[in-house]
Amino acid sequence: MTPSSSAPGARLSAQLGLTERVLAGPRMRKLLAIVEDGLDRVEETLALELKVSDALADATTRYLYEAGGKRVRPMLTLLTAQLGTGTTENVIAGATALEMTHLGSLYHDDVMDGADVRRGVPSAHAVWGNNVAILTGDLLFSRASQLMAQIGERAIRLQADTFERLVLGQMHETVGAQAGDDPVDFYLQVLADKTGSLIAASAQAGVIFSDAPEEYRLLVLEYGEKVGVAFQLLDDVIDLSADAAETGKVPGTDLRAGVPTMPYLLLARAGDPASRALKATIDDGVARIADGADPGILDEAITQLRDHAVTAATRQQAYDWSDAAIAALAPLPDGPVTDALVRLAHVIVDRSS
Repeated sequence: MTPSSSAPGARLSAQLGLTERVLAGPRMRKLLAIVEDGLDRVEETLALELKVSDALADATTRYLYEAGGKRVRPMLTLLTAQLGTGTTENVIAGATALEMTHLGSLYHDDVMDGADVRRGVPSAHAVWGNNVAILTGDLLFSRASQLMAQIGERAIRLQADTFERLVLGQMHETVGAQAGDDPVDFYLQVLADKTGSLIAASAQAGVIFSDAPEEYRLLVLEYGEKVGVAFQLLDDVIDLSADAAETGKVPGTDLRAGVPTMPYLLLARAGDPASRALKATIDDGVARIADGADPGILDEAITQLRDHAVTAATRQQAYDWSDAAIAALAPLPDGPVTDALVRLAHVIVDRSS
């Protein structure tokens, strides 16, 4: 497969917001207006649903929401809803609930990964401690479930099934690959569960809650899961970026915390002496950081890994998963919605943060 970034329309200005990049051009004007209106409604609903009477809980639940975000998931729900009756009230509620689920997962992820920064601000556990951060994530999951319950049984099932996969993905990431597991295949399954499942649920929500043809659901499910894996693989590349101001994270945050990423896993497969030496340096640094050493001891190793062929190979994997996501859309009818979904898959792997 060729890199998706070479496809027409993929090299859109990085200065534009995600929605404008995906829905650029005269043919997309009507769809852009529909999606922007829907995103405004999602933001209004989020702001309302995140209000809590308790002062501490109100501050913590709104913390990462107010730090910003791409809103990839609600945008995807709004796009696929146009394959049916459009932006219904249930579509807005479903999009909001899934974004709240995503927000809740960030609080938990940062605790488990020991991340100090999220979206350019100190992570919640760095501000309030691990216990409050975990409980805030739980509160967000609860609020999301309440919102889904208002839609009906199918929405509850979608939420429950997705949440189960999120938890299993995090559990498998925590315990790591076991004897007999291929580390790369194991990691890709973790990405499908932790990231792909929620993006796939967002794509399905638009189809389900707009009463689109049922056969579209499996198509967008496959698309969403593959886009999710592509998204996370590109995040692994971005994690090594030298520009913390742009990414909102310290370079190598995941690796310093001992969280394997695809470049590291591919490095472990490399047989040349330089790659083996770099892996040994990273492993030693991670162990020393866990014992209290300054995380800066890995700065040079992170730079070397950023420039290593395995990071370019990870980027290529992201392109390949993006292309596979696009291929899943082939049975959908031609039109602006399908074009937008294709462009979203391109933009996902053509970003710097």
